[in-house]
Amino acid sequence: MKQPRLFKGVAIAKPKKKISKTSKSGCDSATGSCPRATIRVTKPEIHSVPSLEKMKIMPSEFFEIDALDLAPRLLGKLLRRDDVVLQITEVEAYRPNDSACHARFGITPRTAPVFGQGGHAYVYLCYGLHTMLNVVADKEGVGAAVLIRSCAPVTGLKTIQQRRGQITEKPILLTGPGKVGQALGISTDWSNHALYTPGGLEVLDGPEPDKILIGPRVGIEYALPEHVSALWRFAIAGTPWISAPKNTLRPL
Repeated sequence: MKQPRLFKGVAIAKPKKKISKTSKSGCDSATGSCPRATIRVTKPEIHSVPSLEKMKIMPSEFFEIDALDLAPRLLGKLLRRDDVVLQITEVEAYRPNDSACHARFGITPRTAPVFGQGGHAYVYLCYGLHTMLNVVADKEGVGAAVLIRSCAPVTGLKTIQQRRGQITEKPILLTGPGKVGQALGISTDWSNHALYTPGGLEVLDGPEPDKILIGPRVGIEYALPEHVSALWRFAIAGTPWISAPKNTLRPL
């Protein structure tokens, strides 16, 4: 039987087994957990990206577009720091005049990077615990970003496991924005870091997904109704490396 593929040019091993898990905790935008959601979990091997060494760093102009346009374009792209390379599988867009965006607070020492040039990192702590990585979008002064919600491992699995404190290859390793930040080993000191320059933390080109899912963002109940229901969450279709809830996603 032909091996399944989750991405163009990205092979994934046939799952060894499937199990069903029912979460007992409440929905959490940082960890990706959700109540009463039965999630089928596979155990794929680490992703392989052909010619990883040939993947180029994305230029600054790639990021200087509306966050709603940048978000789906980031799917399949690679995040690299040291020996760890992750493939972006799920994102959320945050825009100007968005009641869920941190830009609504104006320019503060914490939010200043959101108003910077597209292509920089905006890193903040959620609940004072979870390190959340955002990619700043659009032109300087706009105030927009894309949250990296989930990733799949490409290289550096042992490093990822050590940083996460979990010796597993299951999607739980990286499905949730706080998990991605922890796997990359970043802190708020990385906020305002240019992701298009060599060294440190970089965004590399990667294979585009065949199909994309969309849905409302997670954990923004405080926002205005029109922003709570906005379909500004994007994920790669057919991959298990997506955070909960999954039942709010549908094909684009």
